[in-house]
Amino acid sequence: MSGRGSTSNGRRSSVPPANYEPAPSRTSGLEGSVVHFLGEDGRRKAFDFETLPLPGWHQSLATAWSRRVGPSGGLRTLSSAMSAWGIVARFVRFLGGLPSPPSAPANLTLMQVEYFRRIRAQSIGTVQSGIEVRQIGLLCGLPPLSNLVNPEVQAGLRPRVFGQSRRGSVSGYTDTELSSIITAARADVSTLRRRLDKHKDSKHPEPSLTPNSAQATSRDKAAPSSVASRTAAAEQVFVTRNDLYPMLLLMISLTGWNLEVIKELPAEHRIIDERAVEVTLLKRRRGAGRWHQTAIWEIGPPGRELHTPGGLYLLLHRLMEPARRTLKSPSFWAIWDHTANSRESQCFNPFAAALNAQLRWTSWVAKHNLESGTSRHGDEQQKDQSQPPLQLTANRLKTSIDVRRTRQLGGHLPSAARSNTTAVLFRNYLSGDQTTIDWAKGLISETFTEVEQAAYDAHTRALHSNSGRNQLQITPINAPTPTRSRDRQSSAAWNNCEDHEHHPLTGRRCSASFLDCFHCGNCIITPDHLPRLLSLLDAFEARRIALSEEDWWNKYGPAWIAIRHDVLPKFTEAEVAAAFEDRPSDSLLDLVEPSWEHP
Repeated sequence: MSGRGSTSNGRRSSVPPANYEPAPSRTSGLEGSVVHFLGEDGRRKAFDFETLPLPGWHQSLATAWSRRVGPSGGLRTLSSAMSAWGIVARFVRFLGGLPSPPSAPANLTLMQVEYFRRIRAQSIGTVQSGIEVRQIGLLCGLPPLSNLVNPEVQAGLRPRVFGQSRRGSVSGYTDTELSSIITAARADVSTLRRRLDKHKDSKHPEPSLTPNSAQATSRDKAAPSSVASRTAAAEQVFVTRNDLYPMLLLMISLTGWNLEVIKELPAEHRIIDERAVEVTLLKRRRGAGRWHQTAIWEIGPPGRELHTPGGLYLLLHRLMEPARRTLKSPSFWAIWDHTANSRESQCFNPFAAALNAQLRWTSWVAKHNLESGTSRHGDEQQKDQSQPPLQLTANRLKTSIDVRRTRQLGGHLPSAARSNTTAVLFRNYLSGDQTTIDWAKGLISETFTEVEQAAYDAHTRALHSNSGRNQLQITPINAPTPTRSRDRQSSAAWNNCEDHEHHPLTGRRCSASFLDCFHCGNCIITPDHLPRLLSLLDAFEARRIALSEEDWWNKYGPAWIAIRHDVLPKFTEAEVAAAFEDRPSDSLLDLVEPSWEHP
C-alpha cells in the first residue's frame, strides 16, 4: 500500500475475509431497565434494575447508570462499577423498606437521605457513609435524575455537606525490610524458573510431565491420587497459586506500578530491537481517554531477567505459556490451581473474575521468616529476636519503591514520577512516609550548612581582599585603642570605622552600604556594639519570613554570617547573654536601606 490509499483505476478496495467478525464495541448499552457494561479492562456485566424495588425508579436509574458507566463516565472498570452498584442497590432497597417509600425520584426527601446516612454510619462509620452518599449524589447529578430529584435533595447529596476525609499515606518499609522482601521474591522466582525449565529441557520427559498429561492428571478426580500428588504433578509444568506472590512482588519492585496495574498486565506486547518491550497498561484513572498508557521496559542482558522490568515480564510470560495455551481468552496471568471450578481445565487467570483473587501474604511472609521493626537508617541497630512478622501489603511496597527512586534522583519529583503525576506522587506516597521525611530533613540541613559555609567563605575572601586579614578587628573590654585609630575613628550604625575617608581597597572615601562594613578591614567592633548587633540579627530573621531564601541570602546573608561566625564567637557567653537582655527594640536596619528596598 502506498500513496493516499490502496485503490486505483481497475483495482478494487480491500474487503474483510468471509469469516471476519468486527471487534466488540467498547460501550455500554441500555435495553429497557438492563444496562450492559463492557469496561476498559474487557470485563462484562449486565446490571438489571428490575431486581430492585420501587418500579417508578427503574427507568430513570437505568438511564443515569448507563451514563455513569458509559465511555464518558467515571466507572470504566468492573471493580469500580460493582462497588458503586452495591451502594446504589443498597440505597434503593433502603428506600423500598421505608414505611412511606418515595414512589418516584421526584418524591425523594432530604430527611430520607439523612436517615440513610445515619443508618450506614452506625455500621461503617461517618466517613464511609459520607462516601456512599457521595456516590449516590454523583448518580443523581446525571440526567434524567438531575431533572427529577429536588434541588434541595441534590444539595444534600454533595460531598461538601457530608464531607470526606482523606486518609494519609502510609510509610513505606525501611531499607532493610525492602531489601529482604525483594531478595526473597527474587529467590523464589529463580527457583520457579529452574523448576519449570528443568523438565522442559529434559530430552526424555516422563508422560506426566507434558502439559496435556499433567493437566489431565491434575483434573482427574477419579484417579487414586491425593491433592498433594496432583499438585506435585502440575507444579512440574505449570505456575501455581503459591508462585503468584513472589511474581507480583518482584514485578511491583522492578516496574514501580501498583498492584492493580500489574494484575491487569496484557499478554500482547512488542519487542523493540531486542532491548525493550512495549506493553499497553490499564491505568485506573477518572475521565475518558486516560485509561490506557504505554510503558516501555528495558529487557537487559541475558541472565539479568530478574533485575530488569522488561526481562522479568518476558520471563514470566514464557513460564506461564503452558497454562496460557489452555485458556479460551489468553491473558498474561495463567496459573494452575486444584481449587478451580472448571471441569475442563484447572488452568485459569486468577484475576479474571475479581482483582483481589483472595491473596494472602501472611503465608509467604511466614515462609521466609520476614520480620519488621528494623532501623530506618540501615543495619546499625540489630533486630530484636521478638520482632513481629512483617506486615506485607502491596501499597506499602509501592510506596517504598517510589521513595527509593525519589531519593536516587535527588528529590527531583518530575523525574521520579514514573506511574503517577508529581502531585499524586507527593500527596499519596511521599508526604506521609517517615523515611522520606527524615531524608528530606537531613537534605535540607545539609543544604543550609553548605549555603552558610559558602557565605562565610565569601565573607572571608572579601575581608582578606579589603584588609589583608581574615578576621574583623574586635576590641575586648578595657582594651586600649591605638592613638592613630582613635583619632581617625568614626561611628557607624553597628560598628566603628577606622578610616572612613580611605577605603582599604580603593583608597577613596567609602561609599559602600553599612551592611558591607562587616567585610571591611576598617571595621572595629567593641562590646558596646554587641546589643545593637543582636538586635540586627533579630531584624534579619524577621526579614527572612518576608523574602525568598535566595533574595534573603543575597541581601542579608553575608552580614548575618559575619556576625554569627566572626563576631559573636569573640565574646564570652556571659557577655552575649547580657547584651541580649540589653538589646534595643530598633535595629536601625530601616534607616540604612532605601524605602523601596523594604520588603
